Amino acid sequence: MDYSAANHALWNIILQMGMLAGAIILANILRQKIAFVRRSMMPVAVLAGFLLLFVKYLGIVKVDQSLMEMLVYHGIALGFIAMSLRVPDESGRGSGDLTGLKSGAVIVSSYMVQGITGLLITLLLSYTIMPSLFQAAGLLLPMGYGQGPGQANNVGTTYEALGFAGGRSFGLAIAAVGYLVACVVGVIILNMLSRKGKISPPRSSDFEQPGADFFQGKDEIPISDSIDKLSIQLAMVLLVYLITYLCAWGITSGIAAVSAGLANTLNTLIWGFNFIIGAALAMLVRVLLARGRRTGVIVRQYQNNYLLNRLSGFFFDIMIVAGIASINLEDIHGLWLPFVLMAVGGAVVTWLHLAFVCKVVYKDYYYEGLISMYGMMTGTISSGVLLLRELDPNLATPAANNLVIGSSFGIVLGAPVLVLVGLAPRSTLFTWIVLLLAAVYYVVLLIIILKLHRRKKANSAG
Repeated sequence: MDYSAANHALWNIILQMGMLAGAIILANILRQKIAFVRRSMMPVAVLAGFLLLFVKYLGIVKVDQSLMEMLVYHGIALGFIAMSLRVPDESGRGSGDLTGLKSGAVIVSSYMVQGITGLLITLLLSYTIMPSLFQAAGLLLPMGYGQGPGQANNVGTTYEALGFAGGRSFGLAIAAVGYLVACVVGVIILNMLSRKGKISPPRSSDFEQPGADFFQGKDEIPISDSIDKLSIQLAMVLLVYLITYLCAWGITSGIAAVSAGLANTLNTLIWGFNFIIGAALAMLVRVLLARGRRTGVIVRQYQNNYLLNRLSGFFFDIMIVAGIASINLEDIHGLWLPFVLMAVGGAVVTWLHLAFVCKVVYKDYYYEGLISMYGMMTGTISSGVLLLRELDPNLATPAANNLVIGSSFGIVLGAPVLVLVGLAPRSTLFTWIVLLLAAVYYVVLLIIILKLHRRKKANSAG
């Protein structure tokens, strides 16, 4: 085997990871040494991502787009598996109040708001200064902002085949700017809330301080025995991810054996939301380990929450840097006006909508719930967690778990979205019908949220 630099396959991943590491270290130095950067509350991972994006477009470094996208994809799942393996607080805070269902309704209602906004923009432009504009293009706003680049790519490609020239690039551009909105606008909002005194940036004392109980809790496996404790945590995360892959493969293979058409529809959804499957399996493993300890089959506790938090933080940081570095600014061709209107309009209406519903759903941790949901509903789950960590560095509130659990409920509640996406491009009449149906479904979801809230208040009063 050739171990020299000529073996690109051998050294490429090391070079790319080295660039990520260098960007993170440089960003950390800038945040520590430059007061303006520190006061901006911009997370190190976001700053590192933009540094790498900047030098990429200067031609100083060559970023492997495919590898960066893989890091983002796998990082989401690995980070949430590590989080879901954590032993829950005995207080059980945040459980048993239908928050998962309400979070799912919040997510899908945000899709509706974004879809309505996007369709109004594209319909208005098509009737005025851009008569040739593909009217259903407005539905790429919830695909890009709400569901991320995977769905934006798939729906954009479908619309391109139906006559929307540049549909795939437009969808990917919406997804890319959505991530920028989540990271940049989200940080600006954090600064505004901080100046108004509504939130307090975490101090160094707010972060977990590693004492003996972090590394060696009651009845846990030793810190270092024949194998290091961190190795066990990583092994559990990777094993759950392997099982996640096998489950997703089994489900998609089974569906394909029954119906190839249905498989083509659901494959992207299942593989695109593999982090939900991974998180669910991690919770199952956690329950099985706890039951094993209660029955005496397992003597020691294998999970260590401190180390699992550090692993999830590592995966999220790498994912965020890679996600920003992989943004392509060339994905728009002659569609700047609808793109800018949809990008700005989507950012505004998403905030206004979430500011209202999160006050109902996340009353006990309103700003954590609001900021994390805004980050996810304009970018991805990773950007939601990114913003949340600026308020809740140790992820002590249920806000992070709500993103995962809410996404699983969102798959069920969001099933009508796929129908609307398929109907809209059939004709102008169908586009208007879809707009009306989206508005009706939005009202239905708001009613669900408010009724669940009243039921919780009634149960609390009883």
